[in-house]
Amino acid sequence: MYTIGQVSEMFGLPVSTLRYYDREGLFPHMERASGIRRFSEYELELLRVIECLKKSGLKIKDIRRFIAWCEAGPATYERRRELFESRKLALEAQIRDLEKNLAMTKFKCWYYEQAIADGSEERLDGMLPDKLPVEIQALYDLARS
Repeated sequence: MYTIGQVSEMFGLPVSTLRYYDREGLFPHMERASGIRRFSEYELELLRVIECLKKSGLKIKDIRRFIAWCEAGPATYERRRELFESRKLALEAQIRDLEKNLAMTKFKCWYYEQAIADGSEERLDGMLPDKLPVEIQALYDLARS
């Protein structure tokens, strides 16, 4: 069993966030000893799932609904799977967006390194949009896709 302070430190979350999650009903089986929250391995694993869902864009009310589905048992397996399928699609879209942003950032780093070395952008402007070095061209194209 772990104290709220230990869990806060383990997960890098403020104690206030853990208390909020508890008030919102996200830890339905949490034990208390003299009013002090005691986190078991079950709550730790649940917290990992909560943080995953939260970081994937799910709101607390929807996470609460997911936990209610878990409490309801096997009849909700399909709903739970569908929830994670939708989160997977959302995360994949975010990753594609981040890859485009990273490509643009890498391209601009290269671009300005070259401009600094040349003392101008004239040569670079002549290379755009399709006469860049192969690996830089790939970044440029991905950033603009």
